[in-house]
Amino acid sequence: MEAIQYLARRLFMLFMGLFVVIVALFIGLFTYHPEAETRLAVSELPTTASWEPKNILEVWDTVDPLVQEGYQLISETPRYMGPGAEREELRFTGNHLACTNCHLKGGTQEGSAAWVGVTQRFPQFGGRANKVGSIEERINGCMQRSMNGRELPEDSPQMKAIVAYMEWLGADIPDEKKESYQGYARLKIPDIPVDLDRGKEVYSRDCAVCHGQDGEGVSGPDPNQRYLYPPLWGPDSYNDGAGMHRVITAAEFIRSNMPFGMATRDNPRLSDEDAFHVAGYINSFPRPKKPHTEADYPDLKLKPVST
Repeated sequence: MEAIQYLARRLFMLFMGLFVVIVALFIGLFTYHPEAETRLAVSELPTTASWEPKNILEVWDTVDPLVQEGYQLISETPRYMGPGAEREELRFTGNHLACTNCHLKGGTQEGSAAWVGVTQRFPQFGGRANKVGSIEERINGCMQRSMNGRELPEDSPQMKAIVAYMEWLGADIPDEKKESYQGYARLKIPDIPVDLDRGKEVYSRDCAVCHGQDGEGVSGPDPNQRYLYPPLWGPDSYNDGAGMHRVITAAEFIRSNMPFGMATRDNPRLSDEDAFHVAGYINSFPRPKKPHTEADYPDLKLKPVST
């Protein structure tokens, strides 16, 4: 009799244990939400893939006034630092180009020598001067060449404001994004000379609608404002000492950015060869002369092939 009672207790305990397991399984099935686990996994993914540079116009009221001034100088250069400036001593640039005619979207567009993170790359060695230079010296290189003007004093309010804007742009750039905002995307250089006839064909088809058949560009209603579309040659364009006067540099810029508003660094519209030939065509026309270019690249081993 005792044996039967012992067996009954054991069976009851076994049944209760099995019942508890079954109840736990049902509770787990009804309360499990796989999407919560998915949300957790997604939230743990790095956010750098979706990172984009700041747009100053969207946060204008929260930005340091010095940074605001820097943006105004680079976006309305002729009005504040060029021929349209109120006082002669403020006229540092010699043409009506704005810095953002080449450094697109306020210096934030990939593939257009963006300024996002640029100050973090200086001091930097430059072959043209054959020395380590500062960001201020690099800006003055543009002032004398692309803008066909004169140097800004390194301690001037204008220089401080421009550098402040550049620093603001790159303050939070992730390390993984720095390379894509550096310089221009490389292209495969064709193993043939520039074909001016082919360049002219590409220019007429893809460029003349904005820049004019004679490369004169399109200015705004106020001649002291920036060009809507800049001239690509002639007296109001960059001079022959500018980086854009190098065929390969111009081709790299054109490939990633032109036609304007259509091409991007990762989705170009022109082939490498078309960009190469049209860059040569554009740079075959007269433009202002930069004095003393013979002093550039004192070490000829550092001179770019297209200089």
